[in-house]
Amino acid sequence: MKFGGALITKKDEECVAHLEIIQNLCAVMKSISDDGIQTILVHGAGSFGHLKAKRWRLNEGFIPDMEHPGDACSSQEEAVSQVRNDMLTLNSIIVKELENVGFEVRTHPPHQWATNLGPTFSGSLDHFSDSDSSIVHVTFGDVVDVDDDRKFGILSGDDLVARLALELPAIEALIFAMGGVDGLLKVPPHIATDEDLIEHWSPDVNYEGLHQSDIDVTGGIGLKIMRGHLVAQSGIGVYLINGEHPSRILSLLRQEPWRGTTILP
Repeated sequence: MKFGGALITKKDEECVAHLEIIQNLCAVMKSISDDGIQTILVHGAGSFGHLKAKRWRLNEGFIPDMEHPGDACSSQEEAVSQVRNDMLTLNSIIVKELENVGFEVRTHPPHQWATNLGPTFSGSLDHFSDSDSSIVHVTFGDVVDVDDDRKFGILSGDDLVARLALELPAIEALIFAMGGVDGLLKVPPHIATDEDLIEHWSPDVNYEGLHQSDIDVTGGIGLKIMRGHLVAQSGIGVYLINGEHPSRILSLLRQEPWRGTTILP
């Protein structure tokens, strides 16, 4: 499951979490566990990573002599360190709420085990592979080292979930919990009605997405769709659901009526 950064943080306030939404999502994950299903969680950065990463252009890699006068950071290297620490802070908030509902949590920060970028990034997934539904493995989008002149870059949570879904055994579904929208839409979100939801998407269907280009440094909705379609082609169910209504996730997994988008293979 992927918790979108725009869902779990307040986009306009640097490093502020949407605590109530996180608590509601964790409660649903506990219900999923009680049904005997194990969840691996990947979460986005939102205002804990994107704002600072955007200012310092961390998605572009190392830029010699880059400066940002007046910023709390004095260099890209310092920004890399701060973003990594901010992500650990956001992760600790999520871990605390998972533990509060009864999970044993194991966190795997990508800068400690992954290198390079995209869906073929380097790093072993072995530490995600046990099958106890009372354990939740958690990882997240992060700034990782890159083995070329860029030196570092941003490994998106969407690339992480794609590799996890495709390479771990017995994966049944990939669920993107999104903020502010019920799924993919035919028109821009600010003018959409209930009738504009795309319930089934394939590459020949046009959609409009909310891409917060002012802060996003990982590709927004387009990257989610690309990675989701890659996973769907393997036969795994891929779904986009409004995470502000987390009961819809339970309904989907319990084969009850639900609202959202299914990505077709």
